[in-house]
Amino acid sequence: MTVSALVIYLVWALLAFGLRSWVQWRRTGDAGFRGAGLDPRTTQWRVRALFVGAVLLGFAGPVAELAGLAAVGVLDHPAVRGGGLAVAVAGVAATVAAQWSMGASWRIGVDERERTELVTTGAFTLARNPIFTAMIGTSAGLAAMVPNLVALLALTLTVIAIELQVRVVEEPYLERVHGDAYARYRADVGRFVPWVGRLHSSRPSA
Repeated sequence: MTVSALVIYLVWALLAFGLRSWVQWRRTGDAGFRGAGLDPRTTQWRVRALFVGAVLLGFAGPVAELAGLAAVGVLDHPAVRGGGLAVAVAGVAATVAAQWSMGASWRIGVDERERTELVTTGAFTLARNPIFTAMIGTSAGLAAMVPNLVALLALTLTVIAIELQVRVVEEPYLERVHGDAYARYRADVGRFVPWVGRLHSSRPSA
């Protein structure tokens, strides 16, 4: 199961970051990465650093088990590990599908000077952040496959980083750029899962 977790992690990283950015570059001449040269004092830089740490720990979890780190006893059960395998595979597939739903608007990070199309179709009819939902699912599945302290820490940091990225970086940006269109969208569609986390606008009606 440990080797399977490592393979799934590497496939996920290759598809979600490597292949998707290559396809974006082939289609548009832009790999889709944003935030190069960010000021370390900015929130987005700090959130990105946290997310990079979570990604590295996600890789370190299976490696640590191969090196002999024991699993957390209560989670060290074949049913937990098997369920984690199913969730991780589904998470990888969902990540790729949600990324494709973004089309040319796919980005990693936010450029405050940039305006892209507000995507509300495909996977984005179910949740406003389906890519992040799938990534949390992948991390949770991997943590269940190799339930040691490193993998559990990776899951915890992934959730924290994604929550901060969405709530503190992306939602304020989308509200500024798309205004009423985004306000209507977020009132109808949940943040990470259907119906949960819908936000009604506090703006006065025109």
